[in-house]
Amino acid sequence: MQPLRGILYKVLSVCVFLAMASLIKATSGEVPPGEAVFFRSIFALPVIVAWLIMRGELRHGLETKNPMGHVWRGVVGTTAMGLGFAGLGLLPLPEVTAIGYAAPILVVVFAAMFLNEEVKAFRLSAVALGMVGVMIVLSPRLSVGAELGTAETLGAVVVLMGAVCAALAQVFVRKLVNTEKTAAIVFYFSLTSTVLSLTTLPFGWAMPNAWQFATLVLAGLLGGVGQILLTSSYRGTDASLIAPFDYASMIFALAIGYFVFAEVPTLTMLGGAGL
Repeated sequence: MQPLRGILYKVLSVCVFLAMASLIKATSGEVPPGEAVFFRSIFALPVIVAWLIMRGELRHGLETKNPMGHVWRGVVGTTAMGLGFAGLGLLPLPEVTAIGYAAPILVVVFAAMFLNEEVKAFRLSAVALGMVGVMIVLSPRLSVGAELGTAETLGAVVVLMGAVCAALAQVFVRKLVNTEKTAAIVFYFSLTSTVLSLTTLPFGWAMPNAWQFATLVLAGLLGGVGQILLTSSYRGTDASLIAPFDYASMIFALAIGYFVFAEVPTLTMLGGAGL
């Protein structure tokens, strides 16, 4: 029953995070990525605090036995978030989603390397096929004939780097759940990412209008819900089992990209995403 619960939480977190990403993308032309990270992080905190109060864990739920684990998870996770938000402003949503599929692939590899999880041949073959798919999606942006100075190429590199960081962050979460409560993991991540996002102030922030402000606040609230679901999914379930369910986002990303942002996917992107 525990693996099924972990899978359910993971799929729900994927849907919530995709809705959040869509809201961030809607403001990406005017709001810098670092500022978007700030809004997503600080407005996730009320959701997390309310959740702690409902569970009666506000007093004891934030106790930690591994403070540095939270710091490292926060640094890596915030970096992944910032890179992902930057990519949303440079590439179509379905393409960002497809390139981001490198993260669950890498989680399987990192889980075997750093967590000593047993990864059988079936999963390894799926990982190999998935990596081929990611390379196909990347190929138009990073091929020899591609214009390396274009925003799309930069976006592909940024999103891929973000996927690597996201995979490492998920491995950190899987280690933290062995000693830390879910409440502490989600709270300290949002707190750390809020503080780290402020370091981007010297690079320029924009004053959002009323619509942008409301959109960013909603993105933050969804981010808090998604973070709770994601962290809960890794409790008692192997990271290498949970990670592939990130792929559930592709259908929703295609629909939102087409109907909301008028983004028509290419055959190359669809082929790579399909793999």
